[in-house]
Amino acid sequence: MSVLVVGSIAYDTVETPYGRKDDSMGGSALYFSAASSFFGPVNVVGVVGSDFDASKISFLKKRGVNFDGLYVESGKTFRWGGRYHENLNDRETLFTYLNVFENFKPVIPSKYRNAQYVFLANIDPELQLEVLDQMKKPKLVVLDTMNFWISGKRKALEEVVRRCDIVILNDEEVRELSDEPNLIKAARKVIETFNVGTVIVKKGEHGAVLFHNGTYFFAPAYPLEKVVDPTGAGDSFAGGFVGYLASKDSINEDTLRKAIIYGSAIASFNVQDFSFDHLRDLTLQEIEKRFKEFRSLTKF
Repeated sequence: MSVLVVGSIAYDTVETPYGRKDDSMGGSALYFSAASSFFGPVNVVGVVGSDFDASKISFLKKRGVNFDGLYVESGKTFRWGGRYHENLNDRETLFTYLNVFENFKPVIPSKYRNAQYVFLANIDPELQLEVLDQMKKPKLVVLDTMNFWISGKRKALEEVVRRCDIVILNDEEVRELSDEPNLIKAARKVIETFNVGTVIVKKGEHGAVLFHNGTYFFAPAYPLEKVVDPTGAGDSFAGGFVGYLASKDSINEDTLRKAIIYGSAIASFNVQDFSFDHLRDLTLQEIEKRFKEFRSLTKF
């Protein structure tokens, strides 16, 4: 089944305790695609500037990622810079230059509009609504967002949430969206208030929690001795999650739980190097091996 992702494409400059990388490929759409493409074809909608080096994404094209929805505008590509400290949960944004992304208006190519699986990456909720208005009848819509939109464009975001099937939030975001300090109550309230079928709460190095049909499922993070660069971990998690569901074309308790583990497995590879340096050469066999390791970690 085809997967559509609408999100950012960027040049990232990242500094961590393990080094620094300037102007590397980044953005939610690319991290998602790098992960989702292990399970099937991905269609990307995004914008870049005339300075964008398309050769850097050739490995994604070889994996079945279609960039017919990639628009090239006169100007510079979106750029972001950040520094991670010894505690990698502590991140400092050094600069954000939206450039051509500032005026991005997603136009979904006609051949993409029948996509059955849609991932709305973390962009302005008004743009997310424009995407949904252009789609035919997707089988599954998955949403990612952040505190900035919850506080800044809450009305539009609430409308998007009501039109989605699965919402992915971190623990701070689900509390803010629900106005509930307790994580369990917060997730339940989002489900009940917005009639969402499933909520996934990301807890970073502590894993993720699935709330679905009144049940809970906790997936731990894969234990790593060395995390080099956490950038893109959330989007690679989402890519593995949605990609697996699309490959099975089935959404039930079993596939949702497995999808979370596949997403967590790919995200664990992503953070072991800068940018796409690990995902570029990763194989499905390595992912399957780590999936089995996740199973052994939680079996008792």
